[in-house]
Amino acid sequence: MTSRKKPKHRPTSNHKKTNVTLFTVSAVVGVLSLFGWASWRGLTAPVAKSEQQESKQIQFTVKPGVAGNQLGLELTQAGLIKSVNGWKIWTKVKQLNDSGGGFKAGTYEISPTESLPEIASKIWDGEIIQTNFTIPEGWSTRQMAKYFESQGYFSAEEFNNAVTNIPQDKYPWLPQDIPILEGFLYPDTYRISSDMTSNPQAIINTMLTRFEQVALPVYEAAKPEMSLLDWVTLSSIVEKEAVIGDERPLIAGVFTARLEQGMRLESDPTVEYGLGIRQTADQPLTYAQVGTPSPYNTYMNTGLTPTPIAAPGIASLKATLNPESTDYLFFVARYDGTHVFSRTLSEHEAATREIRRQRNQ
Repeated sequence: MTSRKKPKHRPTSNHKKTNVTLFTVSAVVGVLSLFGWASWRGLTAPVAKSEQQESKQIQFTVKPGVAGNQLGLELTQAGLIKSVNGWKIWTKVKQLNDSGGGFKAGTYEISPTESLPEIASKIWDGEIIQTNFTIPEGWSTRQMAKYFESQGYFSAEEFNNAVTNIPQDKYPWLPQDIPILEGFLYPDTYRISSDMTSNPQAIINTMLTRFEQVALPVYEAAKPEMSLLDWVTLSSIVEKEAVIGDERPLIAGVFTARLEQGMRLESDPTVEYGLGIRQTADQPLTYAQVGTPSPYNTYMNTGLTPTPIAAPGIASLKATLNPESTDYLFFVARYDGTHVFSRTLSEHEAATREIRRQRNQ
């Protein structure tokens, strides 16, 4: 909230303003002496505290813009402090000594055994409850939605709906006319206020801001010919294909070469994304699935997918900007995460047969 600022001093020959300020501070100190500084709990503090009292924590929410006196009243009603007058005194002293500060909105964990100064300082300094969440590289928004629901943040449906709202006004660098924020929610570990865990848009804005801070400068510094959307889209496909980090530049090089030659990317993860499925070693994609029409099926469509298919990390984003120059046009995954790269279709088909033979042994 906004605190009342200390008036600017305008020195005069008789120093009236200085005398008024000194009088105010003296008066406050005098009142504190009357109440007794050590008895600010109610202003009384219990002499003995039970273990049950010590462990008890109450979550108290400070609303944005709430006035100091109202905040004291709410704390009293919650049973966390016993004296509204004591709260007013503390607030007055704090404003005189820290005119630029103020009480911070948010949710706090407060014990009834804490003293009034301890509670007031916690809210003044903004020691709100915080929590962590982690989004791995290569996750789609659908995976994120399930994760947030499992963490008790909000429903998957709420998140899936929210990622279709494009906050172009707040993030004007976002590509025009994208239907979803896929690829632009930066994968990372975040520490946030617990208040945000019920607000999908707040989470989304936090992740977009991280993309703006980490990924966008890399793109702007490189000044590539490809658009921002194409960069993130190709990077997301590289992210899904690359398991071993050292292979990222080479995989990016293969895809770049295929695009330059007008070849289809023929990437399994794009088919999986379009169908909303995930293949495994025991259940690979079927010919029927690969042959199912979809805007994301790069076995059937030339060029990139309409949107990214996952959240690429910085390594894949950089690899796509600096792909390895190569004659390879094909690769097939081994079952250890590495790939066999080939220059011709016949070499690729032979490598595929050999990997399947080894799998079936």
